[in-house]
Amino acid sequence: MKPKPILCPERLRRVPRQFSWIDQRLVRDGHISRCGANALALYLLLCTVADAQGLSYYSDPRASSLLSLSECELRTARAELLSAALIAYRNPFYQVLSLEPHQGPMTQPPAPRTGQPLSVADILRQMKHGGLSRD
Repeated sequence: MKPKPILCPERLRRVPRQFSWIDQRLVRDGHISRCGANALALYLLLCTVADAQGLSYYSDPRASSLLSLSECELRTARAELLSAALIAYRNPFYQVLSLEPHQGPMTQPPAPRTGQPLSVADILRQMKHGGLSRD
């Protein structure tokens, strides 16, 4: 195999202190094909701003502004990432999840009651993950 040339050695990437690189398994394991462009843009933002544990928090208006998405488009993008098990979310906190294969069902703490209406997709997602309660 022919060695790959380093095209710009003065800009060679190194692992940064803030751990913001994107895992190659996103492509290799097919995760990227399960999400649309808006969801992948949100994933890129979250990977970029996350700390070493994958945690970050951005308000919907701020994330929408950074990504040039409406808040409705942002919610749809977030739902895609949740459905693909790439992130966990509890307003306002995001966690970029490991792409390691996980054993058993994913658990996510129930969302706190906010008095805000939920979309059908949110209700179904919470039911799927055991987070919907009737109290």
